[in-house]
Amino acid sequence: MKPPKTPLIRTAALLAALTLGAAVVPAVSQTARAAAPATAEAQWIDRATVVWKAEHTAATTEELSYADGRALRLTPAALTGAQRAAYPHLAGRPAFSLDPRESDKAATALRGPLAAVQRAVGDGRVLHRTGVQIPGVLDDLYADRARRARLGPVFHGARPTLSVWAPTARSVSLDLDGRTVAMRRDARSGVWSVTGGPDWRDKPYRYRVRVWAPSAGRTVTNEVTDPYATALTADSARGLVTDLADPRLAPAGWAALKKPEAVPERDARIQELHIRDFSVADRTSAHPGQYLAFADQGSDGMRHLRRLARSGTSYVHLLPAFDFGTVPERRSDQARPGCELAALPADSDRQQKCVAGTAAKDGYNWGYDPLHYTVPEGSYASDPDGPARTREFRQMVRGLARAGLRTVMDVVYNHTVAAGQDQKSVLDRIVPGYYQRLLDDGSVATSTCCPGTAPEHAMMGKLVVDSVVTWAKQYKVDGFRFDLMGHHPKANILAVRKALDALTPARDGVDGKAVILYGEGWNFGEAADDARFVQATQRNMAGTGIATFSDRARDAVRGGGPFDEDPRVQGFASGLFTDPNGSPANGTPDEQRARLLHAQDLIKVGLSGNLADYTFTDTAGRRVNGSQVDYNGSPAGYAAAPGDALAYTDAHDNETLYDALAYKLPATTSAADRARAQVLALATAALSQGPALSQTGTDLLRSKSLDRNSYDSGDWFNAVHWACEDGNGFGRGLPPAADNQSKWPYAAPLLTNPAARPGCPEITGASGAYRDLLRIRTTERAFSQATAEGVQDALSFPLSGTGETPGVLTMRLDGLVVVFNATPSRQSQTVPALAGTPYDLHPVQTRGSDATVKTSAYERATGTFTVPGRTVAVYAAGGGGH
Repeated sequence: MKPPKTPLIRTAALLAALTLGAAVVPAVSQTARAAAPATAEAQWIDRATVVWKAEHTAATTEELSYADGRALRLTPAALTGAQRAAYPHLAGRPAFSLDPRESDKAATALRGPLAAVQRAVGDGRVLHRTGVQIPGVLDDLYADRARRARLGPVFHGARPTLSVWAPTARSVSLDLDGRTVAMRRDARSGVWSVTGGPDWRDKPYRYRVRVWAPSAGRTVTNEVTDPYATALTADSARGLVTDLADPRLAPAGWAALKKPEAVPERDARIQELHIRDFSVADRTSAHPGQYLAFADQGSDGMRHLRRLARSGTSYVHLLPAFDFGTVPERRSDQARPGCELAALPADSDRQQKCVAGTAAKDGYNWGYDPLHYTVPEGSYASDPDGPARTREFRQMVRGLARAGLRTVMDVVYNHTVAAGQDQKSVLDRIVPGYYQRLLDDGSVATSTCCPGTAPEHAMMGKLVVDSVVTWAKQYKVDGFRFDLMGHHPKANILAVRKALDALTPARDGVDGKAVILYGEGWNFGEAADDARFVQATQRNMAGTGIATFSDRARDAVRGGGPFDEDPRVQGFASGLFTDPNGSPANGTPDEQRARLLHAQDLIKVGLSGNLADYTFTDTAGRRVNGSQVDYNGSPAGYAAAPGDALAYTDAHDNETLYDALAYKLPATTSAADRARAQVLALATAALSQGPALSQTGTDLLRSKSLDRNSYDSGDWFNAVHWACEDGNGFGRGLPPAADNQSKWPYAAPLLTNPAARPGCPEITGASGAYRDLLRIRTTERAFSQATAEGVQDALSFPLSGTGETPGVLTMRLDGLVVVFNATPSRQSQTVPALAGTPYDLHPVQTRGSDATVKTSAYERATGTFTVPGRTVAVYAAGGGGH
């Protein structure tokens, strides 16, 4: 599970009015306010059925009460099998049916105050009264037709049509550049629309929606931006009537842009990158912190990306680049720390205090706070007011393509930055109570960290699909990483896949089948264990060709987890048992040895592509398959094919790999050995079957000064340092107190430890060694098995069993042998079955940048491979790679 990335940030009322437009509400009496139910425990799931935990007896009657004292009668009923399947979390609850003679009144009832009321027979006393959740009935009444509607601004020649789905609104009008234009409602779809003339192009607009808002307990008039907006003014105040096909928005060569050749998802090697982190501290970039930094082909950052591309990196994964709600978009409005941060001691708490003082108003955030899903974020543009953000996003994609890299976007459809009547709430102020996922009492689910959305509802699911297709077609985005994908229905993600697959170069300018998809298949929250729908989780997505992040080998390699009280819990790459750090959290030597050997089994499963059915001998000597290896009570192997699981050892969440190893390696570990441990850890993902990801800068030993959750920690802790002379980011003060203060007693002595601060030899050496391994992975076909059967035939661990060396993994892959020696000392591994077979160190490593690996040896007579400590050596049969 991801840690929450950000709290909701509430703006002052005046600022909200100036930016997003304050809601205009009529005067409402205190009686009317009191009449609004505090909860919404009844659920109107289709035009004929209400589910409600009210207990019907002969002495009660039930009804849906709506405007002006009118009511729809309810009769006790039972859910059908289809209804129970559609709403599994409601399957055992009482149901009520509506009188079919009153079905024509449903649309009227839904456009005002609505309550489920139980009365006593005879005197009519109210025994129970609650609000009503309405997404199901809205889908039943409107979705079939609404799903086919083209929403947002759509151009037919020079004439735009603006459409918004607002079935419960009493009225909707268009505020176009300060004048009001009436809109027409289609009764069958609930869509309001209006067509304008050529003079509407690029005009600012928003909608004025008069609607019943249960969270406010009254009818309100919301002035709100378009959830399908394609362009925005600064700070998302208004949409712009913009045609993304307008040639003025296309950089030179855009229509004919040639992308690097797509690779199968199982071969994707991905660099995860925050746009601002990439260049904000790069003195050679002409556009620090901006989209245009990726057009600065001569900058240090772009030169490094090209080196990675030449070595086998195929994608850059951009952290959120859609419009998010937690950063002032104009640079003149962004606060900056007022301290001389560089002059402060490495273990001081003053840096984090100074950074925290401006965090709410500075230019930094990871961006997991969606405001508009299909518009580029304005703070990364040279000018957030107008078309620059569209044009410059495209220039970024073009710059990456010229560097040999395809573009992946991190998309966050599982939550919004705000809900209800908050001024940063968009969806919920247009169709209140529909787009957000509601709990049993009608409150908004927040297990995602923020107000959760409900992609299981037809029109939220449509928004997800439409948005992704727009990014693929209009911005030539080559892949999408779904944040908290397990909060989506599997059907929704498969619908995205189907829509992308329909895109063709001839008709759409892109090959949708080449667009890759992956995401976080974590299983938690109100949707956990398929409670509401079949989720897009690790287990459920197996076999779909859509990958999920695998935490199994990650934890085995690093050791422990991000929430350990003692961060020194060790793993395979951090010295567990073979180089103990003295922490009591690691247990006795016998306990450490047992944990290490189990970690090695988890890593074997990871190297197979996390396959459920991959069979091998575990360290206890048993013949097992991947799903029989335990991972915290769950099967370690869950994939059906090599592309189903994405391997990684670090990402933006939690400590960087360098910082995790800094905590876990013995304090006396030299900088050189820390660098070697880093490369070894990276190799467990880079040399696995299936796709792999690493955080940008990890090959350069990137540190965030031990910050576990840097979503709002500013440039000081987050920036990537491309020049080794500038260090790797370690020792920039104690990490921010909010998420790290309990670890300060461990952090302070590390931050001043000279052995933990690498110099240029370690930084450049680690990067070179990692790139050598990437090159081997890319050029050796054995790492790219297309099927589980191919993996089973090609991959084995010949020394696995009761005699396996703790801290050493020996992997055989067709004509290759790979030895992962995580111990601090030189180790020999004898494979009797290979005695007499010629092997040499792989030519890439023989000619490569790592002098230490070149001292690896092989004795042909006995089949013995000897590898230096903290080293990964790849041997090729017959004296060469193939």
